[in-house]
Amino acid sequence: MNILIGLIVLGVIILVHEWGHFIVARLFGVRVDVFSIGFGPRLFGVKRGDTDWRFSALPLGGYVRMAGQDLTDIDSGDAKPTGAPDELMSKTRWQRALISFAGPAINLLFPIVLLGTYLVIAGEPYPSYLDKPVSIVGIPSQSAAASGLEVGDKIIAINGVQNPTWRDAYHVLESNPSGGTLKVQAEAPDGTSHERNVSFKNATDEYPFGFPPISPKVLQVIPGRPAAAAGMKDGDLIRSLNGQKIDYWDQFVYAIHKSQGQTLPVEISRNGQSLTLSVTPIIGAAQTGDKVYQIGIGPDVQVSRRSLGVVDSFKSAYTQTASFVYETVGVVVKLVTGRVSVRDLQSVVGISRAAGEAVTFGPSATILFMALISVNLGILNLLPIPILDGGHIVLLTLEGLRRRDFSLAFKERLIQVGLVFLLVLIVYVTYNDVARIFTRHS
Repeated sequence: MNILIGLIVLGVIILVHEWGHFIVARLFGVRVDVFSIGFGPRLFGVKRGDTDWRFSALPLGGYVRMAGQDLTDIDSGDAKPTGAPDELMSKTRWQRALISFAGPAINLLFPIVLLGTYLVIAGEPYPSYLDKPVSIVGIPSQSAAASGLEVGDKIIAINGVQNPTWRDAYHVLESNPSGGTLKVQAEAPDGTSHERNVSFKNATDEYPFGFPPISPKVLQVIPGRPAAAAGMKDGDLIRSLNGQKIDYWDQFVYAIHKSQGQTLPVEISRNGQSLTLSVTPIIGAAQTGDKVYQIGIGPDVQVSRRSLGVVDSFKSAYTQTASFVYETVGVVVKLVTGRVSVRDLQSVVGISRAAGEAVTFGPSATILFMALISVNLGILNLLPIPILDGGHIVLLTLEGLRRRDFSLAFKERLIQVGLVFLLVLIVYVTYNDVARIFTRHS
């Protein structure tokens, strides 16, 4: 069921991508013969004007077939260009390049519209603890905070911000993304106050104010990962790790990151009963693409909402989309440089499962997931790989520079290379996804 829901979600994203190609093609007067969701034989559809709007047998993609496409295009069909003014090959190279660019571009714009509209209607979801005053509830042994702040301290001021909440604290950290020193005034449990200069290198990797007050309750157990293999389930409450009492989620995450891959006993509470599981962390890619030890779970974070105006909603949507773009580009760069393995990628099987699981977490998770997948599709389609939109743009650019087209034979070979590369990649990534599913069930 999850995979079916996931395919529907992916279908919407693909529809948006192809709609971008369609709109710009029509803007330049190109006749569109077919608009298909899926590949292969036509299942059903409707003819409107010159366009056959159809659903095809294999729901793993989609395409727009324009009149007079270059025969080297994989979705061109068999009709050769005739030179008619409403055919694609009759348009200038810059127009054809813009048509290719329109699909990825609309994928990058769609999340802003989707997230912005959702925020206007439903308000902005955020972790409830962000409204709480900052208190030191737990400190990593190697944290910069350990040199000055102590468990039980209540933070009175950070860089002049009085009585800061966790939201205020994160805003201060975000204003110093490269690290620095914070002037912190704190009140000890005995009522005495003291000032400390707290240094930090990177706010996303350290805990200058200790662990945030997030319960160590599990919500997202990823199939095929160590936690699932150990028998951990959604709703489990983590009590201890390797004999160390666990009170907060990031305390557990920090210990897993420092585990060096050793098998560790995890005590959990499930339906009032205490259980001990053995989990072996493995190296995986974090959201930033960096390699860390992981077990494949997420927290059950209590969420609140706040109303935003239309302008602020779309500003927030833009910021979130920009963050997705930055993270996706970073992962691609790390993939090319070898810092991230192809094994960490997901195929349509893994993405569909994740999409289905996101739906079970509610509309907020579903919309965020759709936004992330749309950004990923937009960025990946801009890669200069033959058969992808980015490959078409590069080829058109090179033809423009040399003022003549490459030979049909050359472009056919280029497309074949790109197709083989993508097919091998898809098969490899799909194999890893399926292997993870079988590992989970075995």
